[in-house]
Amino acid sequence: MNGTLVKNELILEFASGKLNASKSVFAATYLFLNSKAANISSAFENLHGDSLLGNKDTPTSNLKFSDCLSSKVLSRKIDKSQFGPLSKVVGSLDNIEWKQIFKGFKEFSTKIDDRDELKLIKMDPGTSVPLHSHGGKEYILVLDGSFCDEHGKYTKGDIQINDQKIKHTPIASEKHGCLCLTITEKDVIFFGSFGSFLNLFTFIRSFFK
Repeated sequence: MNGTLVKNELILEFASGKLNASKSVFAATYLFLNSKAANISSAFENLHGDSLLGNKDTPTSNLKFSDCLSSKVLSRKIDKSQFGPLSKVVGSLDNIEWKQIFKGFKEFSTKIDDRDELKLIKMDPGTSVPLHSHGGKEYILVLDGSFCDEHGKYTKGDIQINDQKIKHTPIASEKHGCLCLTITEKDVIFFGSFGSFLNLFTFIRSFFK
């Protein structure tokens, strides 16, 4: 599931304007942090532009991109010290009120109102999440630090997209910990000796979201 094809599918849907608000913020932040992904997105956007130009039913004119933006937008500086599009949604990460879920693991839910839940997750150095999968897709974008699991190591600007067939045990970097932007379409499903207890906790917690 977590391969080039599924990542490019996310970029293509973003370039096509097909994503909801949560996934749009996720994808835009990914492109902001990952120059290779941004180049792929630019290629997709050019393809969409060429297809519009080839449509005889759509009148076109020779506009520059600056003609479509206000002078206020053009003069605005991007704050590269934070995380681009994400900063427009959550503000400065220094002011976030984190909610501790368990020792070494904190999260913050954004206020975007759609079917997906866009969250920030902060894992202290060496913190791990028990073996689990998801009822739907899980999207993870590393904003800072890194984590590793059974499928590889992920650093700043990397994404991991999993489906219900993928089981993993994420472990934050021993040195820097990990800060991630995540989307989980459905609840987590835990495995192992404490799996039943953790699944019951997740079920009960879902009533208080």
